[in-house]
Amino acid sequence: MDSLEALVAHIQALSGSVEEVSHLHSLLKQAEASLQSQAARLSSFLGQLDASKHSLGYLYILEAYSTSISREQANEFLPFVIGFINECSPEQIRLAPEKFISVCKRFKDQLMDLKTPIQGVVPLRTAVRKLQLSSEQLTALHSDFLVLCLLSKCYKAGLSILDDDIYEVDQPKELLLYCYYGGMINIGLKHFRKALEFLHNVVTAPMTNLNAIAIEAYKKYILVSLIQNGQVPQFPKYTSSAAQKNLKIHTQPYLDLAISYSSGKISELEACIQSNMDKFHSDNNMGLVKQVLSSLYKRNIQRLTQMYLTLSLQDIANAVQLQTSKEAEMHVLRMIQDGEIFATINQKDGMVSFHEDPEQYKSCEMIERIDSSIQRIMALSRKLTAIDEQISCDPAYVTKVGRERPRFDFDDFDSVPHKYM
Repeated sequence: MDSLEALVAHIQALSGSVEEVSHLHSLLKQAEASLQSQAARLSSFLGQLDASKHSLGYLYILEAYSTSISREQANEFLPFVIGFINECSPEQIRLAPEKFISVCKRFKDQLMDLKTPIQGVVPLRTAVRKLQLSSEQLTALHSDFLVLCLLSKCYKAGLSILDDDIYEVDQPKELLLYCYYGGMINIGLKHFRKALEFLHNVVTAPMTNLNAIAIEAYKKYILVSLIQNGQVPQFPKYTSSAAQKNLKIHTQPYLDLAISYSSGKISELEACIQSNMDKFHSDNNMGLVKQVLSSLYKRNIQRLTQMYLTLSLQDIANAVQLQTSKEAEMHVLRMIQDGEIFATINQKDGMVSFHEDPEQYKSCEMIERIDSSIQRIMALSRKLTAIDEQISCDPAYVTKVGRERPRFDFDDFDSVPHKYM
């Protein structure tokens, strides 16, 4: 290619039909070295292109330009990327997905350097959707989008991606990061049951060597398990041996916390927290640890509901080691509001009356929820069956199974000795 001007002319002329774009792609690949060497002056050429019509050529120039962005140039670079993501053709950018991913990641890095992550939440969500062939595909941009949601505290925006059922994964590390950040977003929303699902996927993922993502996920998994269920479950059988052998070594303060929690004694739990305070702070888990302490108060109050029909606020305070009856009242009111217990408080005499769960599971809303769950399970079952059939027909799988199968199957032998026939 003689010059950048000639390349831009080719981009403008060859961005129509599939055949033209394919030819343009070959020209752009040949011009990569030239684009990289002239990265500093590429921004002026972007203005000559239409991001919606010339998406592939625009992407090649934008990616080369992004390799040499200084902090001072960020104010020019960021609008280019946002406009391109919003207007680009998904069909064209999927011809060079690695370049689209590179641009988006540099865009994310610039926003983090500028400490303005919220500016990238909507654009990166759009980028994920344009890069995906279907909502079941995990892209290399999922984790970047979720990081921006976390840093900007836009947790609900993250749910728009996390609610998808993922079945297609190219890179295992991307899945680990996706699940780890997904767990953190659900923690931020106090959706602890959903957070456990995401963190569980990280901890139990196949791995030959322990990694830092799994270690950090297990720390949070322990804390969220205590908040949600009051105990930490054993590793399931399908957990990798690397995780089962080594995770506990790297998370001992958290396991000690779980042991203290199981005693049901606030004083023991507080002592454990105090002795490991520095570790919890350095891991940025102190907020969760405080919620663990609060959950033990709640769990002890819930035990009282199973033993008594009525109880004074002062008796509750004494039983669960709260300082005053006012503190007990605040805990009880919060638990009633969250649906964790069913009770009424008589303000005159400070007595709390505990009630049975009023849910009869026969309302239209409940029936719809049950039906929705059944439909989702049936869809998952069909998906698993299809995947099983696909794997069973895969030549590589059939060859591997054939090599590993014993020389003789059991059915190759007579079950009855010949002498008795």
